[in-house]
Parts: sequence; structure tokens; C-alpha cells
Amino acid sequence: MKPIGHVRPGFPCWVSLAAPSLRAAQEFYTAVLGWTWRPTGLGEEFRTALFGGAPVAGVGALASSLRSAAAWTPFFAVEDADATAARIHERGGTVGVGPLPFGPGRRAALAADRDGAVFGFWAGEALPGWPSGPDGAPAWLELRTRDAFAAALFYGEVFGWASPAGNCSIEYENDEVIVREAGRKLAVVHGGAVEQAPDPEVRPRWYVHFRVPDVTAAVAAARAAGGTVALAPTASPTGRQAILRDPDGGLFTVTTA
Repeated sequence: MKPIGHVRPGFPCWVSLAAPSLRAAQEFYTAVLGWTWRPTGLGEEFRTALFGGAPVAGVGALASSLRSAAAWTPFFAVEDADATAARIHERGGTVGVGPLPFGPGRRAALAADRDGAVFGFWAGEALPGWPSGPDGAPAWLELRTRDAFAAALFYGEVFGWASPAGNCSIEYENDEVIVREAGRKLAVVHGGAVEQAPDPEVRPRWYVHFRVPDVTAAVAAARAAGGTVALAPTASPTGRQAILRDPDGGLFTVTTA
């Protein structure tokens, strides 16, 4: 597999937030995570979030005709958008948007796995300023779903995680499936008793983990900025973490790991 803008096909390459108000999202995440912002090449309703001068995420305003809650979405790099879409369909997933062109030689799409967890994929060179390695990415991604092994099989076949050329290892630890590359954790697939319900906290979905120096301070900052706590700070084998909800409903995780 050749790198795509320094990100190997099948690997997480970006995370984005679709929010009802771009300005409100910027104010909240600046207060909680200390992000700064710069324009992108995608128009006035999109911004790139920076931390320490490095790009960490993209934030875009939802179309005014769409009345939906904010949502964080992980994107995975692929070599061929159409072939990826076909593999998703063949394995019982859906492709809801795209693949759509994003400039010369670039295409992206939004999809959902068999249980409804939403993710995206991107084909072509990364946009200028996108993260080019592990230091520019979130801490990791986490999929909370009903059946960890079935989900790992779905994504492994779609993105070639377990192929000899995939350069990923898939391990089972503490009731989780962990995807690693060169020892670095890329994604965690966690299964369990997830009930079907309208509450997004218990629906199968991808969570984006952002590293912070102090989880308690991040929780306090989120509350002060109008956010709420979906899961209070807890200890894990790798550090403390909490699940927060921004004022528009977007869920994300802060972690010290």
C-alpha cells in the first residue's frame, strides 16, 4: 500500500464535526480544548482546528435545511472510493453521501456499518495542512457497538486491516478489539450490551478521543461553555477519560492517555 498524503490506505486520516453553528462550535472547542482556527479550501463554512500549530480536526456548518445534532465523524484513507463503497455495500453497510469530488483527484463519502455507526472515507491526496502523521491525529478512535468481532471483521475487510500489506495488527485485549500500527493504537472496537434506543449514548457509534492534560479541568471548562457530561470521569488502564457533549449535541471523549 502506498501512502496517501503520508497516511496509509485503511488508516484513520481525519476527524470532522458537522455543527449547526460554526461560530458556536469554534467558541466551545477553543474554551475546552484550547484550539485555534484557520480557513480551509472548502469554503467559508469550514474551518481547520489547530492545537500547538498542528491541524487536529475539521469543523463545518450544517446546511440550514438540515435539522440534526452535531456529530463527530472519523475518516479513513482509501485508494479507490468506488471500490470501497462497493465493499461496504457487499458487507451489509450503506453509503449515504458520495463519493463526492473535493478538488482534483480527491473524493470523499459518508457511510454507515451494519449496525448504523457512521464513518467516512477519503480517496486522494490529503488537503494542504491536513495531519501527516500520528502527532496530528486525535489520541485514537473508539467504536462502541454490539458485537466487537463482527464489527472488526466488517472494517477489516472494508479497509484491509488484516491483509499482509495492511501493516496493522488486530489484537483482543480486555474484551476489546484493538487495531495497532507499529505499536501505536489507531482504533478500539468495544462490544457489549448496547440496547437500541433513541439516546445517542447507547447507539453503536464512533467516538473521537482527544488528549488533554487534565480531564477534570476539561469537564469544568465544558460545563462553563454550555456543554454537558455524558459520562463522568473514570479511570482506565491507560488513564482518565470522560465523555462530553457540546451545546449542539456532539459527543466526544477527553483522555489523559
